[in-house]
Amino acid sequence: MSGDVLTERGHLFLGSRLKRLAERMQGDVVRVAEGAGLEIQPSQYPLLATLDRYGPHTIGELTQAMQLSQPAVTRAVSRLIEMGLVEMSRRRRDQRHKTISLTAAGEAALARSKLMVWPQIEAAVEEMIQGLSGSFLDQIAAIEAMLAEQPLHIRAQAAAAAGLTIREFSDDLVPAFSAINAQWISAMYRLEATDRDVLDNPRARIIDPGGAILFVEAEGLGVVGACALQKTGESRFELTKMGVLESARGRKAGEFLLKAVIARARAMGAETLYLLSNKKSAAAIHLYEKLGFAHDAQIMDEFGTRYERCDVAMRYVG
Repeated sequence: MSGDVLTERGHLFLGSRLKRLAERMQGDVVRVAEGAGLEIQPSQYPLLATLDRYGPHTIGELTQAMQLSQPAVTRAVSRLIEMGLVEMSRRRRDQRHKTISLTAAGEAALARSKLMVWPQIEAAVEEMIQGLSGSFLDQIAAIEAMLAEQPLHIRAQAAAAAGLTIREFSDDLVPAFSAINAQWISAMYRLEATDRDVLDNPRARIIDPGGAILFVEAEGLGVVGACALQKTGESRFELTKMGVLESARGRKAGEFLLKAVIARARAMGAETLYLLSNKKSAAAIHLYEKLGFAHDAQIMDEFGTRYERCDVAMRYVG
C-alpha cells in the first residue's frame, strides 16, 4: 500500500497539500449550503461578499481586491450572472468599464447564507483550530486529522443538532425581545430608562437607524434568546441587549447567538464593535472574551456613562 507523499514531503508539496485541504473543506461547505437550499459554491462566496460589503466593482477592481487573476474573476462573474446573483451594467461615465453588482436574488441568497451557512462554518472552524500548536506543518496535519475524524459539515451541524436556529427581527418578536432582556436585567440589576426605551421601541431605536436584532430559537422551547447591534456611528456598532432565558441554559444558545451576531456585524461592515457590561455578569464576560472581545479603556471613556451599572467595556478584536 502506497503512502501519502504530500505529507511525507510536506515542504516540497506544501502548495498541493494546502489545495487538497482547501478542496476537502470546500466540499463540506457545499453540503452546509445545500442543506440551506443554496447552490452557491464556496469559491463564489468571496466575490459575493466583496460586492455585498463594498458595493459595485469593475472586473479590474474585483481582481485587485481579491488578488486573483482576471480570467478567474471573469469566469466567476459569468457563472454568477447565469445564476442570477449578480448583474453587469455600465453605470460610470467611462462606458468602457462594466460594473458588477448584486441582484435582488443575490442579496437574498447572501442574507440566507449569513444566517444558515456562515455562522455555522465559522463556529466549526474556530472550534477546530483553537489550541493548535507546533510548526505550520504540524498544524496542517492536526487539521487534516480532525477533518478525517469529523468532517467540517458534521461539525457545522452541531448547533443544528442541538435544535438551535437563528431568526431575524420581525414586529411579532418585539414582546419576546422585551421579555428576554427584562428577565436578566431585572434579576441582576434594575431596568434603567435607556433599557426601557430600547426594549419598548426596538424598531425605532435599533432597526430603522441601521442596526439589527437576531434571535435564537430552541427546538421545543421557541425563541429563547436575543441580541441587538445598535449603530452608534459610521461603521461602529454596540452589541447590546443580549440575553438568554433560564429555560435554555445548558444548550449553548448564547454562544450560538453571539457567533451569529458577530458574523452579522462583519457583514454589515462594522469596523468597531463594542459592548458595555458589568462585572457581576461574569459568565457573559467569559463568553465575550472567549469569542474575541477584549477589555478596552477607550471604549469605557467614550461610552461607559450610558448605563449606571456599566463598569466593563470591551471591543471586538477577533
